[in-house]
Amino acid sequence: MTDEILKKMAQSIIDGDSDEAVALAKESITAGMDPLEAISKGFVNGVNTVGDAFGRGEAFLPELVMAGEAMKLAVATLDPELKKRGAQRQVLGTVVIGTVEGDIHEIGKSLVATMLGASGFEVHDLGVDTPGDKLIGKALEVSADILAMSALLTTTMVRQREVIEELEKEGLRNRIKVMVGGAPVTRDWVNSIRADGYSEDAIGAVALAKKLVSKN
Repeated sequence: MTDEILKKMAQSIIDGDSDEAVALAKESITAGMDPLEAISKGFVNGVNTVGDAFGRGEAFLPELVMAGEAMKLAVATLDPELKKRGAQRQVLGTVVIGTVEGDIHEIGKSLVATMLGASGFEVHDLGVDTPGDKLIGKALEVSADILAMSALLTTTMVRQREVIEELEKEGLRNRIKVMVGGAPVTRDWVNSIRADGYSEDAIGAVALAKKLVSKN
């Protein structure tokens, strides 16, 4: 029975079926299943499958978005049961993420935030048009391991550099790793602003974040 429901959980994420994912999460609670097991052995397998397929070019952005949304809703459904049992998911690290000031592009940033959350990170998403002092302030407030900034315009990507310079000025650069992303971001840009890395997609961002926290 347990193996069967775990397979269905993974499949609901692969299918991007939020309703089914939520229904299975509720079913597992009724059955007295360990919510941690439901996440780690069920839903996360689905996320990994879609992520691997995306990496191979066999799945596309809409499927990734739907899988991420289904995962987010499944975890939200299980969250009260996790708290009730006093069980905590193993948190890989804490991430503060936002689209930089002057830029209102949402989709890519939100997808990265969702996939990081689905993969075991505690994520604080500050939304779009986020001033640098707000990003840094939140990172300090939650003792973030990583600050992630998205910029979709060449005119706003300079904000990424400004935030890194501010972190350096405040003596915080060793404490907080910085990830950047967005269409105009290149390897040369990352090197020039001394960021810790970048990714072109959400799956790559998760892999990068895991690498960065493992170095802490």
